[in-house]
Amino acid sequence: MRVLVCGGAGYIGSNMTAMLAKAGHEPIVLDNLSKGHRAAVRNARFILGDFGDYDFTVDVLRKYGIAAVMHFAAYIEVGESVSQPLRYYDNNVSRTRTLLAAMETVGVRKFVFSSTAAVYGMPDRIPITEDTPKMPINPYGETKWSVERMCHFQSETDKLRYAALRYFNACGAGFDATLGEDHHPESHLIPLIIQAAMGKRDNIRIFGIDYSTPDGTCVRDYIHVEDLCAAHLLALDKLDNVAEAVYNLGNGTGYSVRQVIDTVRRVCGKDFKVVEEDRRPGDPPVLTADATKAQNELGWKPRYPDLETIVQTAWAFHAAHPNGYGD
Repeated sequence: MRVLVCGGAGYIGSNMTAMLAKAGHEPIVLDNLSKGHRAAVRNARFILGDFGDYDFTVDVLRKYGIAAVMHFAAYIEVGESVSQPLRYYDNNVSRTRTLLAAMETVGVRKFVFSSTAAVYGMPDRIPITEDTPKMPINPYGETKWSVERMCHFQSETDKLRYAALRYFNACGAGFDATLGEDHHPESHLIPLIIQAAMGKRDNIRIFGIDYSTPDGTCVRDYIHVEDLCAAHLLALDKLDNVAEAVYNLGNGTGYSVRQVIDTVRRVCGKDFKVVEEDRRPGDPPVLTADATKAQNELGWKPRYPDLETIVQTAWAFHAAHPNGYGD
């Protein structure tokens, strides 16, 4: 089918576009390039524009006979969402409402939404299931939860079939080393450590070494980007039979900050300075996913759960693209 990939020039969106094409679908990328990279869109039609423009989006949906929409175009920086909440509500909620309105006008019903584990906030129980209370602690998580609720109520009108996929820590790169992380500024742990290994930053900082974890540093659930994309394909098929599908996507196994640092050192064969600092407010000791529901209902299982493989693919991308996409 023809799938409109909003944010398809970004990190996850570009990998998703490649996987859609490989699976026999026809992805069409819509991106305003405020965060994405034109060079990340390879063998797919690219449309420069904003999904928050109603008339434009209606025209795109009609012109290209779109059958489903995947949405990766949210702003994702937690700290920025705290300092600029209205910007996040505008892009992540208001413009997504416009996108859904355009879909309703044209009659496009299938929608796969890139959500986040941030909707859970700081849960009392680990691992996190889909039934864990939704208590986001920042505007980023709140905007994602708002969109999920909007989709839920729209699905009850029989005008929308949607899947909300709650990611934990997306990481790694496509296995041909052509599609990886190139954020400006970068905030994700693995590429930050790789930048330190490449000499692009003076050090890597650990925030808190006295948590109740085996080595005292925070533990997080890291999931390879290709495993994420595979779940999206399965969720798209699932929407043939259900109006609403919500899944956690994670490995269920956490790795500590020190484990990630040590793995990058081993894979890259390079050393770098590590600076230990105080805890950051709001950082839980452990966040890991229970993805049993996705495994049971979608038949999904991560193929690349080990940290070594994740870091190897990320390092291959950064070694091949020392300056990112260069745009």
